[in-house]
Amino acid sequence: MKSCFPNPDDKPLSDSHIHRHRQRQGLLLLTPAPTSAAVGIDSLSDDLLMECLSRVPPPSLPSVSLVCRRWSSLVVSSAFSGFRRLRGLLRPTVFALSASADFSCLLAASLTFDSDPAAWRVSIFHASDAVSLLNLYGLFSHLRLSAIGRRVYIIGRSSMVCYDTWTGTVTTRSPMASPRKKFACAACSGKIYVAGGGGCGGSSSVDEYDPRCDTWQVVNQAPRRRYGCVGAAVDGVFYVIGGLRIDSSGPDHKPLHSAVGVGAESHVYASSMDLYDVEARAWLRSRSLPGGGCVVAACAAAAAAAAGHVYILASHAVELSFWRFDGRRKTAGFGQWERLKAPPLPAQVRLDSSVRFSCVCAGEKVVVVQVSGCIDDLLRRSGRAERGLREGLVLVYDTAKGEWSRGADIPEVIRRAACVSVEC
Repeated sequence: MKSCFPNPDDKPLSDSHIHRHRQRQGLLLLTPAPTSAAVGIDSLSDDLLMECLSRVPPPSLPSVSLVCRRWSSLVVSSAFSGFRRLRGLLRPTVFALSASADFSCLLAASLTFDSDPAAWRVSIFHASDAVSLLNLYGLFSHLRLSAIGRRVYIIGRSSMVCYDTWTGTVTTRSPMASPRKKFACAACSGKIYVAGGGGCGGSSSVDEYDPRCDTWQVVNQAPRRRYGCVGAAVDGVFYVIGGLRIDSSGPDHKPLHSAVGVGAESHVYASSMDLYDVEARAWLRSRSLPGGGCVVAACAAAAAAAAGHVYILASHAVELSFWRFDGRRKTAGFGQWERLKAPPLPAQVRLDSSVRFSCVCAGEKVVVVQVSGCIDDLLRRSGRAERGLREGLVLVYDTAKGEWSRGADIPEVIRRAACVSVEC
């Protein structure tokens, strides 16, 4: 009787036995070519390995850098960025950063527009010995973000850290020489420029940060002292926009809100901007928003159809206006303003000082994010705890089509975020 179970006394047939058996059966035997030893990816040269790693999607790059020191060094090299740029793999990505409620970790949410619908991806980075809880608290009390390449520089009142979007590492950097809060900052020509803000007498200086040597230096003095201003940079010009007038007579340089005789001047500050030429280290003629109002957010575009323009969001108490300033210095249109379609805010909107917006450019899109406050008046008055429209509203403006659309809301874990656009 036959059995389907193998006989333990049977020995496996050798290759010669199988070969003779197939010859007797008249079967054609295809002898495989001798194989060499298996070749691992680690045996590849740096150029070939970088060619392979450059095709890894950005969300997986932090894992790639953890494989070994060699891979990590390749990912952080300038040649790796060149490989990705050459193959069109760099994508404008919006990052929203915040700290956890107990300041024990850094939260980063990223948004790209490659997929439909676009969705946020959240990453968590715990505080370490290098980035202490105290550093995170000092950062997120009055922080600003600026991006150079794939790195995001988180600038706080008394500390600064660098977040590498490819490796997922967070490292400390030198803080500003003059601590300040509610200042304007932007990256221009590979360096970061800071102006305005209040505290410790640092609001009048323009500071420059060089990421290559991790040093700050004062490069100029601002023509007007501003508090609560925003920054942007395009075509070699650093824009210091909006804010309130700073009282230079007091020791703390406090902003003037209701002093006699300064109401009109404060209003002019809120709707104007100062232009600083970073190469010539000189101030250009100041510009003012044609429609007045209070500038609440701004960003500059350097790619595609929006290249060379500054986009400004202004508040008029009960509504928002949206403007485009031509910052292309070598064209006849430099300095011209254009009023664009206003953001389509939901119904029952009430804007006050508690509502704050952030504005970033990502390729051909301008992304407006409500980072704090409640714009739903019914929710505000009823005291309900539902998220509703309390925070995280995202609106996207297509500069090519001139149309607004509703984007995916920021995840609830991200609260009181600061936003920046990174090419990664």
